Amino acid sequence: QVQLVESGGGLVQPGGSLKLSCAASGSRNSIAAMGWFRQAPGKRRALVATITTDGATNYADSVKGRFTISRDGATNTMNLQMDSLKPNDTAVYYCNLVDTHLHNYWGQGTQVTVSS
Repeated sequence: QVQLVESGGGLVQPGGSLKLSCAASGSRNSIAAMGWFRQAPGKRRALVATITTDGATNYADSVKGRFTISRDGATNTMNLQMDSLKPNDTAVYYCNLVDTHLHNYWGQGTQVTVSS
């Protein structure tokens, strides 16, 4: 059973920074990619950033230049460094894992609130 445990959410002022982490365990298959998605109130869940095992990254236009995704393959841990945070970054952030059999897994979500 794949488990994704997120940490690092919280309340931050506009312009501030937060770092989210996701620890993956229990995958029987190799990991193809991991990523972060977010869902704001009243909106659909949307991609924030993804990273493959080869290190290729992809970012939503709204976070390019402000967020950085990284992954430690040895520990199956993924991080999202979020800088220059804006109020519209407020959302529940979800960790996602896709394995080489294209099975999709989600974490429980962590709240990020950007407010003064």
